[in-house]
Amino acid sequence: MASEAMDQIKAVMRASRQSAADNPGLSIEQLRSGMDQTLTGLPPVEGGRVEPVDAGGVPAEWTFPDDGRPTTGTLLYLHGGGYFQGSPATHRRLVTALCLAAGMRGLSVDYRLAPEHPFPAAVADALAAYRWLTGPGGEDPGRVVIAGDSAGGGLAAALLVALREASGSLPAGAYLLSPWTDLAGTGGSMRTRADADPMIDPSETGATARRYAGDSDLRNPLISPLYADLAGLPPLLIHVGDSEVLLDDATRMADRARGAGVAVELEVWPEAFHVFQMMVELIPEADEAVARAGAWMAERLAAD
Repeated sequence: MASEAMDQIKAVMRASRQSAADNPGLSIEQLRSGMDQTLTGLPPVEGGRVEPVDAGGVPAEWTFPDDGRPTTGTLLYLHGGGYFQGSPATHRRLVTALCLAAGMRGLSVDYRLAPEHPFPAAVADALAAYRWLTGPGGEDPGRVVIAGDSAGGGLAAALLVALREASGSLPAGAYLLSPWTDLAGTGGSMRTRADADPMIDPSETGATARRYAGDSDLRNPLISPLYADLAGLPPLLIHVGDSEVLLDDATRMADRARGAGVAVELEVWPEAFHVFQMMVELIPEADEAVARAGAWMAERLAAD
């Protein structure tokens, strides 16, 4: 049973989704501005400080515990937003909370966005940032966990596949939050959860996917990692809500990864909405998920 706080936020999201449906035709700039205002307007998560950094030619943001405590590794974070919106600023609360929960520092990547920069720009930027982070004098890949939500979760999985294909050093693990792994939209939950999902209108995901993919095949493994050979990837933790249309993107990804011999922990959260962890410190389910993810990430580093 969902918490009262969860239900309240879902009601607000439903109203916002209906408002968007009643006012079609918003520009990319208006959509980006709306996301920025909503997420940066939430109360900050205390305990972290941020610093801008050039990560191998890619803008990024460091997150450090503000009390000077030592960190055990680095969380490389790839934000969500349908590949066309979002930034380290919109996801600063979540990244801070995850870093504090895991005892890590964070590197949040400001990858290029579509439609100005369609595929493969985001993958190239994620690769460049990871290689900068783990290059000479940098972090040991075994002390890195990659994470991302929604489109950023799909991008995190695509980064793992690209690294494996390039015979690059893989991280200790990856935490995928409601990952968008199938831009072709073939999951059954696109229909069965259409009414339950308070945030995503499945009738709009096709246009969002094409905005990012351009003329490329939507089943390209680096666009939709559900279709990739997943053998050899590091351990995965996947969180998804039972009320979201991307439920099957997560569950099928977990099944395919397990079938390829990857260690996978899948947690489906009852009645939870898309990337509910963004509401950390506002709803108890988000607090619990962040705490569990932090413990899982710390365990991956301890196992190295």
